[in-house]
Amino acid sequence: MTPALKLENISKIYPSKTGDLLVLEKIDVEVGKAEFVSIIGPSGCGKTTLLKIIGGILKPTTGQVLINNQESEKVLQERKIGIVFQSPVLMRWRTAKENINLPLELMGKKTDVTHLFDLIGLKGFEESYPRQLSGGMQERVAIARALVFKPSILLMDEPFGALDEITRHKMNLELIDLWQSGKTELSMIVFVTHNIIEAIFLSDKIIVLTKRPGRIKAIVDVKLERPRSIALRDSREFVSLKRELRGLTEA
Repeated sequence: MTPALKLENISKIYPSKTGDLLVLEKIDVEVGKAEFVSIIGPSGCGKTTLLKIIGGILKPTTGQVLINNQESEKVLQERKIGIVFQSPVLMRWRTAKENINLPLELMGKKTDVTHLFDLIGLKGFEESYPRQLSGGMQERVAIARALVFKPSILLMDEPFGALDEITRHKMNLELIDLWQSGKTELSMIVFVTHNIIEAIFLSDKIIVLTKRPGRIKAIVDVKLERPRSIALRDSREFVSLKRELRGLTEA
């Protein structure tokens, strides 16, 4: 079966005045359709760079990214990839609805995005400004903005890193529900995180990178049943995976 996402020999070098900086080296990964994939590893190992390469924002120095047998740049042009960055990046002078509408405006399109407020649990906050929204609510707006073009793949770069633990877990549950609800076109989510517990709870597959230059240290399959609840964190299987991943990231 053809993988939905295939990374072939991906390397990335950043030129600098003090010499070339090798950030990623020989990354080979295959991901099936309808999988939730997390990328973890030490700070500076190239997780965000790899995500941007998958999204077609950065070009690899070597190798290629194929999404359903197409180059990622073409898939990005077709608006089939949505991206959520580390911070919501909302314009403070625009309402939630106006922030979500921004990508459509830039394309000269007009579409009713009211349904997205039901989808992300923010009905009634359409005319609220970012300062009137909590951190979790701002993240919901950022996710909705990434969904305006009905992408099949969502790339997320530590979107919940600044949230408190309770809000973060709630957002994890809402993200899984959004992905599996059938109310969007999403088939795959690629999620960068530093948090091992979050990675296990969300994922079907976890890619572990080495310290820079980032190489594939391990690809761990998470075979925990869905739907998942907070009680799962105390299960023997979850604790075993946490121990395994901690060993991989600390070694």
